[in-house]
Amino acid sequence: MDLSTTYMGLKLKNPIVPSASPLSRDINTIKALEDAGASAIVLYSLFEEQITHEAMELNYLTTQGNESYAEAVTYFPQANEYHLGPEEYLEHLQKAKRAVNIPVIASLNGVTAGGWLEYAKNIEQAGADGLELNVYYIPTDPKYTGVDIENLYIDILKIVRSEVKIPVAVKLSPFFSSMANIAKKLDENGANALVLFNRFYQPDIDLETLDIVPNIFLSTPQAMRVPLRWVAILYGKIKADIAATSGIHTSEDVLKMLMVGANVTMMCSALLENGPKYITKVVNDLQRWMEEHEYESVRQMIGSMSHKSVKEPAAFERANYMKVLNSYK
Repeated sequence: MDLSTTYMGLKLKNPIVPSASPLSRDINTIKALEDAGASAIVLYSLFEEQITHEAMELNYLTTQGNESYAEAVTYFPQANEYHLGPEEYLEHLQKAKRAVNIPVIASLNGVTAGGWLEYAKNIEQAGADGLELNVYYIPTDPKYTGVDIENLYIDILKIVRSEVKIPVAVKLSPFFSSMANIAKKLDENGANALVLFNRFYQPDIDLETLDIVPNIFLSTPQAMRVPLRWVAILYGKIKADIAATSGIHTSEDVLKMLMVGANVTMMCSALLENGPKYITKVVNDLQRWMEEHEYESVRQMIGSMSHKSVKEPAAFERANYMKVLNSYK
C-alpha cells in the first residue's frame, strides 16, 4: 500500500499535512505531529505587521483606505504581544528543522508588495523546505478593481520568486470573480502549488460593550464543499500542485479531496480539537478504506473524480445547483 504523494516537488509519505496553526509554535508538538504520521508541516504564519513593527513601518496598514483612523493602531498587537518576532521565527524554524525529518514549510502572511517580502530569502536561508504565501487581504477601498487585487497577488508572487529558489505555494481565498483565471495566472508566474482555501476570520459585535471583537469558530466538514468544487475544476488545468484545506476532519474528507485532484490535504481544526495523535487515526482509516476498495496507491486515486474525469462534469457547475434545489422535499 503506497500512501505517498508529491507536493511542491517534495516527496511525502502520505497526504496529511498540518496547516499553519498554533500547534506549530511548540517544538515538542511539532515532533508529536511527525510521530503521529504527519508527512510535512506548515509553520504558523509570520505576519507582515511583525516585520514592519520591528522596523517601525506600519504606515500602509494604519494610514490607508477605510482603516485610516488614529484608533486603527489599537487593533494591531503591540510588538511584545506577538508570539515571536521575525528573528525568533527564523530561530524557531531552524529548531523545527533539527527536530524532525519531515519537510517544514514556512508561512508568510501579508497584503502589500513591500520590502517585507525580502524576508523570504531569510526564511530560505534558515532551512525552510518551502514557503506558503498567505495573502490575507480585504479590499475596502472602492477605487480598486478586481484586476488590481489580482495583480497584487501576482506581484507578491513575482517578488518572492525572484528572491528564493525553494518551492512557493500561494494560499487563496475563494472570493475571486474568476477563480480559474487567477489560478492560471499564478501558475504561469511561478507558483509551485495553490492552497484552497484560506478561511477569513470574520469580526463580531459585542452588544454589551458595542465593540468590534475577534471571534474564531473552528471549521466543520461542511466547509470542505467550496474547496472540493474548485480543486475538482482546476485539476489538470494548471501545472501547480493543489493543497486542499478547510473542513477536512476525517479520512473520508481526505479521500474525497484526493479524488477530485488534491495532492495533499491540510488539517487544522480537527487537530486543535483532537490533538496530534488524531493524525494516526486518519492515516489508518485512509489505509483501511484503500485496502477494502482495492486501491494500491494514493496516486491512483488523485484526480479520478475531477471535473475532467467524471462522466458529467456539469455536476461541479450550475447543473448541481439546480439539482440540489429540486431535490429538497
